[in-house]
Amino acid sequence: MFVLALLLVVALWELYKLIGPQDGGKLFGLTILPRANDIAMPHVWEMLSRYAQPERRGASGSIALVVLAGAWFTLRLALTGFVLGTLIGIGLAVLMTRYKVVERGLLPYLVISQTVPLIALAPLVVSWGGKLHIGGFEWPRWLSAAVLGAFLAFFPVAVGTLKGLTSAPQAASLELMDSLAASWRQTLFRLRFPAAVPFMIPALKLAATASVIGVVVAEISTGLAGGVGRLIIEYAREATSDPAKVFTAVFAAAALGLVMAGIVAVIDLAAMRNRPPKESVE
Repeated sequence: MFVLALLLVVALWELYKLIGPQDGGKLFGLTILPRANDIAMPHVWEMLSRYAQPERRGASGSIALVVLAGAWFTLRLALTGFVLGTLIGIGLAVLMTRYKVVERGLLPYLVISQTVPLIALAPLVVSWGGKLHIGGFEWPRWLSAAVLGAFLAFFPVAVGTLKGLTSAPQAASLELMDSLAASWRQTLFRLRFPAAVPFMIPALKLAATASVIGVVVAEISTGLAGGVGRLIIEYAREATSDPAKVFTAVFAAAALGLVMAGIVAVIDLAAMRNRPPKESVE
């Protein structure tokens, strides 16, 4: 179905390019129809064929190699941000589950935090990190991008885990654990976390893709070289003369989101492998 959906997008792209207005158009008096000319909408085959061409005139390396290297750089930062965001999100969810007053006081601020424009926050994080010196540790520039990836990743993990940790049946499972004199920690790891897995997996998928967005935006905002975000900026400068080149980096960023979601899918398989099928439980 994914391949069919992708082919449908390609077909719609080419169809609009064929029948759409070259300079855009108005709909109900509003200029909302995009331009269908070659600069705004290159053909799909032109974008894909650009990977085999050299990045610069006279250069030996192809765009595919350059984009692949940038994607590998961004993937490592996104993984770092994803891990940091997951740890922070799970920690906050456990804290809010344990103390309801913390949930009532903290949850609104978590929601507000996601309204902060990331492109405005990125320079601040770089500035704060550059002033941080603990012993012999110096804040590397790439860590700022990873932190911004974690900033977008922690929220869905915190909310999803909180929902999962409070999903255990109160009248049955929790009372049974209390009757067995189980501590709160034992209840957390033996009952609440296993019950939270179906809620955590979708949240982790959202967090994984959000970490990629955070890192790419951070690379663009801070000018961090080596990643896909920087390639998008560099190739966008050539959009007039070579519009298809911009999409090579954009496709790489989209592919990174799929890779991160695939990693979570593998975690899902590992976490659910010992669970009995739903039919057998019923």
